[in-house]
Amino acid sequence: MSDDNKLVAEVRDQFGKGAARKIRAAGKIPAVIYGHGTEPQHVTLPGHEVSLILRKANAVLDLDIAGTSQLALVKDVQKDPVRQIIEHVDLIVVKKGEKVQVDVPVHVEGESFAGTIVALDAATITIEAEATHIPENVVVSVEGLEEGTHITAGELELPKGASLVSDPETLVVAITAPAKVDLPEEGEGEAAPEAPAEEAAAEGDAE
Repeated sequence: MSDDNKLVAEVRDQFGKGAARKIRAAGKIPAVIYGHGTEPQHVTLPGHEVSLILRKANAVLDLDIAGTSQLALVKDVQKDPVRQIIEHVDLIVVKKGEKVQVDVPVHVEGESFAGTIVALDAATITIEAEATHIPENVVVSVEGLEEGTHITAGELELPKGASLVSDPETLVVAITAPAKVDLPEEGEGEAAPEAPAEEAAAEGDAE
């Protein structure tokens, strides 16, 4: 966790859509912090800084709330479906050394054998890691792998201190070959012969 994740959170006591709109209009983001048996705490976060931090999955924020330091894991981010503006953030209280279960993106590196295709079947896997040492992603190398190769979750090399929660048999990456297209035999697909002149004339008379 970097110093960039240190933020000052302002306690808020006004709620509802109107209050939230005013907060967002001021360039800030409404958020709620809960967990560890604590009462939910409603705060306001600096919008620009939070937007930058949330580009990475499973961000942990080091919040200064009225002079008290609090670590919080980003649990859910609600965005406007059209404008993609962050409308609200849900945070969970965490402590240093505490382990949490999170979904981490799978990042594919390398080039598989020439003429093959890399199919990413599981874009994320669930792991358990220390709250302050959650990996940004889990890397899987496909360098030189041939058609028919399958990589499961249990075969992934996890970062130090992380353990797998997902089913080890979960298919993560499969190396396949492009589907073959059957070309038509010679003579197939040719235009149908034109109708005899007599049939064409008969059709003309019937109109």
